[in-house]
Amino acid sequence: MNNALPEAADVVIVGGGVMGTSIAFHLAEAGVERVLLLERNALGSGSTSKAAGGVRANFSDDLNIALGARSLEAFANFAQRPGQEIDLHRVGYLFLLENDDQLELFRESTIRQRAVGLPTRMVGLDETMALAPILAPDGLAGGCFSPTDGYCTPESVVLGYATAARRLGATLVTSCDVLGIDATGNNITSVRTSLGAVRTSTVICAAGAWSQALAEPLGLNLPVTPIRRQIVVTEAIPNLPPTMPMTIDFTSTLYFHHEGPGLLIGMSDPDELPGFNLDRTDAWLPRLTTAMERRAPALLDVGLTGGWAGLYEVTPDHDALIGEADNLSRFLYATGFSGHGFLQGPAIGEIIRDLYLGHKPFVDISPMSANRFATDLHRTERNVV
Repeated sequence: MNNALPEAADVVIVGGGVMGTSIAFHLAEAGVERVLLLERNALGSGSTSKAAGGVRANFSDDLNIALGARSLEAFANFAQRPGQEIDLHRVGYLFLLENDDQLELFRESTIRQRAVGLPTRMVGLDETMALAPILAPDGLAGGCFSPTDGYCTPESVVLGYATAARRLGATLVTSCDVLGIDATGNNITSVRTSLGAVRTSTVICAAGAWSQALAEPLGLNLPVTPIRRQIVVTEAIPNLPPTMPMTIDFTSTLYFHHEGPGLLIGMSDPDELPGFNLDRTDAWLPRLTTAMERRAPALLDVGLTGGWAGLYEVTPDHDALIGEADNLSRFLYATGFSGHGFLQGPAIGEIIRDLYLGHKPFVDISPMSANRFATDLHRTERNVV
């Protein structure tokens, strides 16, 4: 990528993950000139490269359903636009459910998804076991299956957006740390970086877990907290059906999907403390082992080949922050996706493009304004782990 910092830009995007590169592509494609993206390390090196790669529209909230569905369309056509193979596997999402409350929750969300044409359906125990035969049936009441969901390769998505954005005239500068944003009154004037200053009147915050530190000196509240999540990858597992879906145990949050000849496995850790710690530890493994013993005991006999740690960018209500600041002109933000940012990246790039251009986005994103925390209008997405 071009590491020559220009003296001025029409718009500066902070963050080079899926959000930043998607925004850069959509702006450049729309003909916006002098688009500049700044990334402190390498493109996609933050949360995006550590994501499990799941893509879905199985949510309980109409807005998240719309964002997921729009992004699924974009992922399906990614080889044509922007032009990159992303190894998309539309094997579906399978949520494992254990009790009446969970079944009712997913029945309600299934109705919402089917109302907009998605083929989500509730499945009984027999079909659940057929979809993921590695499971143990004890304690399961059934599941919810979204056949058009799946997973793909996050790094390839970033590469596709970044390459196309640059081809369309955007400048992407890596190894460039943003030190601060200058403003006169409520008008942005420049962005200060480790490579120098850039004159601009517009900043788009796509900095993920680092967003709060960027916004706070400007008097803006983007309540994003970093939380470490860890993932492991197993050795080869024979006889797994190639069409086995991305599978999530809703009670324990254990999830897995194919990764080469083995499985990628993850799980939340309620004991994890907020912070930017990216060290891999074994502290979470006993809880992971207990969940596997209960839900997929065959996995206990499979060795591990590696793994990694990444950061969730979590908001108080576990839903995204999307919008434009009220008290600072042309400061836009797309952050705090709380674990489903990668899968919403295509739709968010489109929305931020429209907000920048003064166009009406395809869906009303006002409920995701950061102002909701000042007015106690918190979001209620429930299909998250």
